[in-house]
Amino acid sequence: MSKMRRLNIPFLIVLLTCCRVVPANAQPPDFAALAEQLKPSVVNISTEKTVKPGMPSLRGPDAPGGNDPFDEFFERFFRGTPQAPRKARSLGTGFIISEDGYILTNDHVVDGADDIKVTLSDGREFKGEVRGLDPKLDLALVKIDAGERLPVAKLGESEDIRVGEWVMAIGNPFGLEQTVTVGIVSAKGRVIGAGPYDDFIQTDASINPGNSGGPLFNVQGEVIGINTAIVAGGQGIGFAIPVNMAKQIIPQLRDAGHVIRGWLGVTVQALNQDLADSFGLKNTHGALISEIAKGSPAEKAGLQRGDIILTYDGQQIVELNDLPRLVAATPVDRTVKVTIFRDGKERTVKVTVGQLDEGPQQTAAGKKDVGGSLGITAANLTPELVERFGLAGKEGILITGIDPDGPAAAANLVVGDLIVEADGKEVKTVSAFEDIVGSKSSGKVLRLLIQRKSTLLYTTVTLK
Repeated sequence: MSKMRRLNIPFLIVLLTCCRVVPANAQPPDFAALAEQLKPSVVNISTEKTVKPGMPSLRGPDAPGGNDPFDEFFERFFRGTPQAPRKARSLGTGFIISEDGYILTNDHVVDGADDIKVTLSDGREFKGEVRGLDPKLDLALVKIDAGERLPVAKLGESEDIRVGEWVMAIGNPFGLEQTVTVGIVSAKGRVIGAGPYDDFIQTDASINPGNSGGPLFNVQGEVIGINTAIVAGGQGIGFAIPVNMAKQIIPQLRDAGHVIRGWLGVTVQALNQDLADSFGLKNTHGALISEIAKGSPAEKAGLQRGDIILTYDGQQIVELNDLPRLVAATPVDRTVKVTIFRDGKERTVKVTVGQLDEGPQQTAAGKKDVGGSLGITAANLTPELVERFGLAGKEGILITGIDPDGPAAAANLVVGDLIVEADGKEVKTVSAFEDIVGSKSSGKVLRLLIQRKSTLLYTTVTLK
């Protein structure tokens, strides 16, 4: 028996050695030199904004964490008590993308900020101005005037990255300026529920609060991602927006302050094997159309409920999230070919892409001039809006924009609230609501019944 062990062990070692793939000249990158080269292009961003008091939480059993007895206590004894606005401060990161001072960061780092301070790697501070916001991708463009040419971070190709390759993050975690961390690309194409265009790079380079908006570099010193999210309570799990997605929208942020996206007008769902079998499809690739918006490009092109979109503009739809990303990146009014599977056969349909209605756009000054005696903009409900905002009810009009200095903001109304009634009258269209509001004079009180998520609430607004 002992003889057998002496024979087998060397044989096993040979097998393992032969199967191991190690490049003969493999050397770890010179991270010290890389950090020295890249840090001047990374900035720290500190913001300050005024936070207005919110409405009572009115948490139900389906809320995260369930019912909290302290909620009941505070709601019972402090409901209706005036609360003063307060100042909130936050920290983030950004990186310089042009010598004249344009900086890319996350939307959630600067959105709504009253004051933005940008600190360079040499300690100099400048006032930042928001030039463009894109909440959908969580990206923002900030401008500073340094009076000189600034060091720029080179934008790379996120499509070229491979799982397992080295990456470096530089940022401002917990206010610790110019922190450098190193890891690898852990995965690509992650969908984490952050938005409709999820396509994150996952990395184990240490990322913490304050890293938001900072760059994820490859070993060539090129930005391949914008650090954006982490898993709460997780370790070594961070997510970055692929830089190629940012490169598509930077010109629009710079020129217009917001992003115009393509729109198809379909609600789609993923295929499982049972669904695919029921339609006669051999695999689960594609996006199944479950609803089509009236008057949409999809309806005009003849697409139908039950069609399965296999390719869009020559690109295969492997997973559900492939479609919204491709459609969003398509220029408005461009005609594209869409391959669908219908009645057991493939066919090609031409669709002229429309413009996605994303409501009022928030741009350079951080505020949108919204007129009217309420200080809101609203939209009639469409299947797309119901889907996008996760509305439980389908009656009412949706608040799509709020003047932060208007009566609606003072009454704690928020974007996404559904106005169901006004002064006891049902509200089904924006024009009907305008008639009700128009019948009241300045200084009068309007009673509203609103739906916020799954909860109905009464509130009052004093018209200006």
